[in-house]
Amino acid sequence: MSNSEEPKVTCAPHIVKEELMAAGKWLKLENTTYVDQAGKTRTWETVKRTTRQTNTETDGVGIIALLKRTLHKDCVVMVKQFRPPLGCHTLEFPAGLIDEGETAEAAALRELKEETGYKGEVVGVTPVTCLDPGLSNCTTQIIMVNINGDEGENINPKQELGDGEFVEVILLPLDEFQKKIDDLMKKEKIIVDAKVYIFAMGMVQAFFKPRELPVLKQ
Repeated sequence: MSNSEEPKVTCAPHIVKEELMAAGKWLKLENTTYVDQAGKTRTWETVKRTTRQTNTETDGVGIIALLKRTLHKDCVVMVKQFRPPLGCHTLEFPAGLIDEGETAEAAALRELKEETGYKGEVVGVTPVTCLDPGLSNCTTQIIMVNINGDEGENINPKQELGDGEFVEVILLPLDEFQKKIDDLMKKEKIIVDAKVYIFAMGMVQAFFKPRELPVLKQ
C-alpha cells in the first residue's frame, strides 16, 4: 500500500463489546466488537482462557530452568509431551497456569517441581507477555530459574504429575542448545515450541565469536 492509500487515523482503537459464542471447561470463544483507528466498527473472534485468576493479567508461566552441576555443562531442563491439538509430541519449557492467590514466581517453582522433580531458585522474571495476540488474549510470564544439581533432592529428582499427565524430562546443554534441538527433530516427529526455538537462536548469537568485526557497507 502506498502512502497515499494509507487510512487516516481518526481515533484510538477500542473495544465496544464482547459477546460469548461458546464456552468449555478451559476455554471460551467470544465475538469482539471494536472500533479501529479509522473509526470503523469491526468484529473479531477471540479465544480466552476461563481459568485466569482475579487481580492478575497473567494466565500462566513458562520456566527457563538451568541445571548447574559440578564437572558438567549447564543444561536447560525441557519437557516433552503429547499435545492433542497438534496430534504429536512437543518440546517445551516447563509451564503451567497460575493458581488463585499465587504469584508467578511461586507458580513457576511449583510447576517445575511437579513436571520435572527439580527444586530451583528464581533469578529472573519477565513482564507480562502475550502468546498469540491474533487469536487469544492469553498471557504469560517467563521465569528464569537456577537449579543446584549437586543438592540431594536434585540428584535423583522425582516428578509429581497429576492424573493424565505424561511428561518426559529432557536435558539439553546450553552451549549446544539449538544443535541438540535440531538433532532431536531429525530423529523423531516433534514440534518445538516457538519460545524454545527463539531462545535457542538467541543462544547461538550469544555464543558466536566472530574472528573479525563485521564491516558495514557504506
